[in-house]
Formats: sequence, structure tokens, C-alpha cells
Amino acid sequence: MGSPASRRLTTLDALRGCSVFAMIHQHVGIWLWQGPDPGKTNLDYPVLVSLNAGVAIGAPLFFALSGAGTALLCVHARGAGLDAVLVRRGAMLWAFGLLVNLLTPSWFSWGSFFALHMMGVGIALAPLWRRLSDRSLLAIGGTILFLTPIAQALVDTPTDLTNPDMRDVSVPGGALRLAIVGSQYSLLPWLSTFVIGFWAGRAIDRGALRSLVVVGTVLFLVGALGHASIWIVGAEEPDLLWRAFRLKLGWFPPSIAIVTLLLGPTLWILAAAVRRHATKPLAPDHVLVVLGRVSLTDFIIHAPLFRELSRPIGIWSALTPGPTLATIAGFTLLCVVLARWWGRYDYRYGAEWLMRTIADRR
Repeated sequence: MGSPASRRLTTLDALRGCSVFAMIHQHVGIWLWQGPDPGKTNLDYPVLVSLNAGVAIGAPLFFALSGAGTALLCVHARGAGLDAVLVRRGAMLWAFGLLVNLLTPSWFSWGSFFALHMMGVGIALAPLWRRLSDRSLLAIGGTILFLTPIAQALVDTPTDLTNPDMRDVSVPGGALRLAIVGSQYSLLPWLSTFVIGFWAGRAIDRGALRSLVVVGTVLFLVGALGHASIWIVGAEEPDLLWRAFRLKLGWFPPSIAIVTLLLGPTLWILAAAVRRHATKPLAPDHVLVVLGRVSLTDFIIHAPLFRELSRPIGIWSALTPGPTLATIAGFTLLCVVLARWWGRYDYRYGAEWLMRTIADRR
């Protein structure tokens, strides 16, 4: 979902591969590892803990890249019917998310709202985003963040959401409530990462990389100073301040501080990647680039593969650190080998190819 091949920013493909596999590695590590041995804690396993922490930057980076890629498509697309293409792409991505829901019943319900659903809504709304000014996009991103703790408080969202909470369609509002504020990657606050990523895509296209650094720094300071205000005020009151700027392990539901402290560095990473591309672009068959080209396909496959099939074969929460890391490394290596071969055939019949083939017809 980006510009034509002649203008393709392969460093962004590489970042997409890094972000998705950070999330995959974190999921697989949690699902397969049996946990600490008696007398030990998670901190006694630094490699697994590091993989687990990878999702922290992986998720916002993936969302921002989706927004940036959509913006680059809007800038460079030719001909009529672009709005229809964007809506169809968004609908297809949302449908892919629903498919993952149905294939992973131990994790999701039909109403769960995860990464693909959120990005699908963001892309489907791109006909609106592409008609707005840069200032308006940043204002909308900020407004989404501002509304997040208010919405959480209005519907009395628990300050610690469990997996059963985030899949429970029996709550008042049902699946719509989950989509807005109560599931893993609800629109509040995560749509802000897509919208600001869309703004970043425009800035990248015109070479305004310094603006990415400036906005990233502002976002980071908002999170840092906001969290510092909690220490000044003390305790968990007032409720809105606590919801807005708390930091804790396990980020569901996410606070403004969590999102901005991660989104700020995400914009710095985007700026650095584009600057590198200008001087030394990555080859199309680079390991990270090919992983990025099939990242959506791999993301769709990994949940039913490792979360569901691990149970009947007896490796769910059953492996020691060595076999867990070997499984993660083996899956990654397999994806690299297959992606490099698959690239010779334009990744035909993968999720990305299906989206382009079906949604881009005009």
C-alpha cells in the first residue's frame, strides 16, 4: 500500500517488516513459553523479555507506516476513482481482521477490534484525510488523544483490561463499544497513530523530515511531562489525569502518555529511515524489505498458526526458553526464504496482492 515501484521507499518496507515481526515475536514468545522456572522471574530471561518489549514500538510503528503509505498512495495515484479504491482497501483490511477473529477463537470474539480492524477504518476514511490540511490532520490526531481518557471514564472502562474484557460483546454497546474504546487496538486512542502517520507520509513526500522530528519531540514531551504531572499531583486522582498519563506494564487500555511516548520516537525513526533511503536505499531483495512486503500475510497467518494449532500438538505454554526462541527464529527464517522466492512472482495470491488486485480496480 504505497507508491509505485519506481518511487518505492524500501526503507519503509524494511520498517514495516521490523514492526510486524516485533509483534509476531512477542505473541509467539508469550504463547509458547511455559514461564519462569521456580524461584525465577521474567527478568531472569532477558532475551524473551526483550522480545516481549518489542511490541511497544512495533504496534505504533506499524500503524504510522500504514498511514504514511496511504498518504503516499493518495499523493501519487493517478486517475479517477481513488476514493472508491481507498474505501475498498479499508473494507478488505477490516475483513481480514474479521477473518483472524474467526480463526482465533481462543483470543478473539467476532467483535474484537485489533490492529487490522483499526487500520482498515483509517484507510476507509482516507477520502476525508486527503482533503484536510496538515494542520487539520495534526489537530484531529491530538483531539483523538484528548478524547480517549474522557471516553474511557464515561463508559467506566476498567483501568486494567483483561483479554476476556476486550472480547466481550455482551457489554453495553457491544462490538461498537469495543471498537471505540474497549478492545486491544480501539479507535480511541490508536486511530491517532494512523492519522499522524498520514500527515507524516505527506511530509516525507515533500522532504520535510525536520517537521517529523519536531512533531515527534512535541509528542514525546507531552507524554513525559504529562506522566510527571501524576507524580506532582500524587495517587490516582483525579481520575482523568490518571487515565490520561499513567504508565504501567500491560498497556490495555492505553493512556495518552503511552501513545505519545511511543509515537514520538516512531516519527524520529521514520525521518531517519527516509534520510537513509536518500543516500543508500535498500535493495528490493533485502531481508527486511521482503519481510515488509509480506508483513500483512504473515500477520494474518501467525495468530491461528501459533495460538490455535499449538494447543492440539501440546506446545501451548509448554516450551522452555531454548525451544521457544528456536521456534521464533525458525519461523522468521522460513518467512525470509519464502518471501525472497515469492518476490520473483510479485507475491501473487498473498494478502497484499489480493488487496491490490481486488480493491484497486477502477
